[in-house]
Amino acid sequence: MGRVRENSYKGRWKSMELDEIKTRLASLETSCLCDADKSLPVLDPGIRPIREDLKLIGTAYTATCRNDFLTVIHALGEAEPGDVLVVDGKGGRLALAGELFATEAARKGLGGIVVDGAVRDVETLRKLPIPVYARSFCPVSGMTSRLFESSIPVNCGGITVNPGDMLFGDQDGIIVSTAERLSELIPVAEGILQKESEVLDRMAGGESLINMFNFEEHLENVQAGETSTLKFIV
Repeated sequence: MGRVRENSYKGRWKSMELDEIKTRLASLETSCLCDADKSLPVLDPGIRPIREDLKLIGTAYTATCRNDFLTVIHALGEAEPGDVLVVDGKGGRLALAGELFATEAARKGLGGIVVDGAVRDVETLRKLPIPVYARSFCPVSGMTSRLFESSIPVNCGGITVNPGDMLFGDQDGIIVSTAERLSELIPVAEGILQKESEVLDRMAGGESLINMFNFEEHLENVQAGETSTLKFIV
């Protein structure tokens, strides 16, 4: 099994294998990880999934360009299976990817495509077995006359994405972090998901959600200006 790339974290890799991280992330939701650590970087909510029933999991292969997709072709050729192609469109309006690029990404085994910019061929993208996220749609494709940079830190959705960073996305949004940090948070997030499932089961049995929180105590503490944490008591 492959390990996380060297440039995606500082220090020696000592935790989960990358394959295990991906497998366990697939059973989680981004909201559970954010509950485990509210400081996790999340892309701007304006970047949305084209197909909503797929999860995005993989390591970043980055590219930057504006209204010209020559660099995207180059990055698509260089990216490896499991990579997520992350494109900083620098505010351009023309499409930087579409059905051909997404189909090639799926053929190569990439984990997905994220474009802070426009894509096209949306009807087909919604049928392909690969997650594609974008900020906007445009039927006009970009040019192919300039090679910008790839495999460098880029700004995507207001977040700096480094080559080798891990991305985890669903309908709620995309988290960007290191594999090392995610390996620490996954057990916590799994516990949160299990607790939420228990709460939902009890609500289905007629119990009140409010009664499963320390709500009254927490409210009193807040009103008294005291430090307090709202938490489940089940």
